[in-house]
Amino acid sequence: MTNVTQSQIKEALERVDSTIENKNIVAQGWIKDIAIKDGHVAICIEVPPELGQKLEPIREKAENLVHQLEGVISSTVVLTSETENPETPKATNKNIKTKLALPNIKTLIAVASGKGGVGKSTTAANLALSLSAKGLKVALFDADIYGPSMPRMLALSKEKPHSDGTKIYPVEKYGIKVMSIGFLVPEDKPVVWRGPMVMGALEQMLNDVEWGSIDTMIIDMPPGTGDTQLTMSQRVPLTGVVIVSTPQDIALIDARKGLNMFKQVEVPILGIIENMSYYQCPSCGNREEIFSHGGARATADELNVPFLGELPLDIKVRENSDNGTPIVNADPNCIQSQRYKTIADKILLQLENQKKKAAPKISV
Repeated sequence: MTNVTQSQIKEALERVDSTIENKNIVAQGWIKDIAIKDGHVAICIEVPPELGQKLEPIREKAENLVHQLEGVISSTVVLTSETENPETPKATNKNIKTKLALPNIKTLIAVASGKGGVGKSTTAANLALSLSAKGLKVALFDADIYGPSMPRMLALSKEKPHSDGTKIYPVEKYGIKVMSIGFLVPEDKPVVWRGPMVMGALEQMLNDVEWGSIDTMIIDMPPGTGDTQLTMSQRVPLTGVVIVSTPQDIALIDARKGLNMFKQVEVPILGIIENMSYYQCPSCGNREEIFSHGGARATADELNVPFLGELPLDIKVRENSDNGTPIVNADPNCIQSQRYKTIADKILLQLENQKKKAAPKISV
């Protein structure tokens, strides 16, 4: 396949009229970013804020013209405009209140954390495998554009999704379907995209991927409570969210922020997991509570949300994650795998209770 270049893309974009002063969108200086990876193209067009939705036809034309270029598998074009605060660009090509239509995915569960480094991605991967082990059709969506973990965590760093020209097909491993920006961008190359471009890529990976029929999709959310997390919560029809935290106070403060953000956008809280809850020496059995202990349970009680369980520090979990063989797959009968499976059972129970609450009551 011939590799498309930025020059070819800009040449195509010169055929798109800006509707202002008889200039095309390139001559106007509206092209702010072009990212190319293995035939997948993402473009950020910054337009005057007062034009907003009026330029949606321009976005569509630009996207179609680029997609027609030889060597382009998919193209995503997003419109942005500067707001009063230039640090917070606003996406103008989508109505943020409109949920994405994902009819073939029955349940979407976000796994989130208030801060990085708490083991969220490890937890997400092992929960996905735990649900798959119960016979469910499971997908794992890596929504962390800036720090994707799943290609390495599932030994998929050398894999690439393929396309039939209209749909992208996810990579499959250990019986689950996986999609991540990490498949399209080199592991050591930073993704330097603005917020709207990030959301354009995430929406395309959800909408344009041929997931097939899925019982449960686990979404590994980026850490924190920024624009991406908020927009994902508003745009994606989440069934619920699981919060992962370590037990010390500084992590729990951030976990509370994350939990309250999801409450504000009316995403049901399925529960809190305390990761790195303690360390138990495999040789002598001595237990050390390195990061304190019990803080997540206390937070769950305080905020009246379910506590899903404790996961101790375990070197086997770390080693297997680094090797791309998550513990639930590598050693499904070990005690740590059983802990993940028990938490998965509790999540399924929360989903069942949620359905019962939502079911209409019939009075006779």
